[in-house]
Amino acid sequence: MSTNDGQEPLASRIRPDSLDSFVGQTHLTGVGKPLRIAIEKHELFSFILWGPPGSGKTTLARIYANAVGADFYEVSAVEAGKDDIRKIIGTRGGLSLSKPKILFVDEIHRFNKAQQDYLLPFVERGDITLVGATTENPSFEIIAPLLSRCRVFVLNEHNEDDMSKIIARTKIKVPKAAREWLIRLAAGDARQAITALETAQKLYGTITLDSLKEAIQSTHLRYDKKGEKHFNTISAFIKSMRASQPDAALYYLARMVEAGEDPLFIARRMVVFASEDVGLAQPTALVVANAVFRACETVGYPECAINLAHGVAYLAESKKSRASHDAYFEAVTDVKQLGNLPIPMNIRNAPTKLMKDLGYHKGYEMYDQESYLPEKLKKRRYLK
Repeated sequence: MSTNDGQEPLASRIRPDSLDSFVGQTHLTGVGKPLRIAIEKHELFSFILWGPPGSGKTTLARIYANAVGADFYEVSAVEAGKDDIRKIIGTRGGLSLSKPKILFVDEIHRFNKAQQDYLLPFVERGDITLVGATTENPSFEIIAPLLSRCRVFVLNEHNEDDMSKIIARTKIKVPKAAREWLIRLAAGDARQAITALETAQKLYGTITLDSLKEAIQSTHLRYDKKGEKHFNTISAFIKSMRASQPDAALYYLARMVEAGEDPLFIARRMVVFASEDVGLAQPTALVVANAVFRACETVGYPECAINLAHGVAYLAESKKSRASHDAYFEAVTDVKQLGNLPIPMNIRNAPTKLMKDLGYHKGYEMYDQESYLPEKLKKRRYLK
């Protein structure tokens, strides 16, 4: 445990310096688990730590660097550029030339393609060992050549037991009610919990539930509109409506609304859902979904949340049929495979005498029971 003069943030002062004092992520750090084995055997390799904020990514990177006896260089992808990397690669100074270099890039997903391309040859040659930390899915954010040279370790949000142990490490006296509230608020983010305690102690001296709430003022829902949380939440929302589970659908709606998601984005998904999943089973669903979209356009937040809830409950409760959706995409498959097959002569338009003479529109009868599909598809049935 670090023993500084107290000027640095509390989260940094109590940061563990070995796996023996690290809390959580036992699927990686427990006995016989991959990261512990790598640290115990002093194996040097590049890897990416992917996990939510406050899950221990920076701490594990530091523990790893210390264990393998490497010089540790930390940069933030938000601020660092090629020049910063170049200086680190070229740094020798008084350091032993035999010591490996670990470059820890926090928020590595914020490096653009050119910056990642720049890193690649240094990693390939072993000039540096790269340890990246990201809250975003590496398969989306890290270029394939760089990702292929790194192992990926997935970190989870700290559970309640982990959070209790981490709060205890602060040596700050926290009453049970305040601790339970803080654990719920932090949602697995150790750094957020520690910072909240530090702020409340500085402002009020004694930690109580009320002093914590006053210090924090408002909760913060973790929700990146371009990241995985965004896609996971909208996916859960759609799947809940599809499964006719209005309670779950309303819960995920509330999460999106409270996180500030664009109401029109939610409403657009509902319009699609009305045809894709409800379809012919309850055609009025599309009318309702469009009405909700229009309400969101004209009313906006906060009131349009009520319109969204109305529509979500209706769609979730509706009977479901994907018949029209599936039928359309079966037709699309035939179009792509067979191309523009000749349209039957009797249903072709005949605006000129020549076309009539050629047999266009000949034999057409309204309400004809004979298939109007091209000859090659006469027996095809899409809508079942």
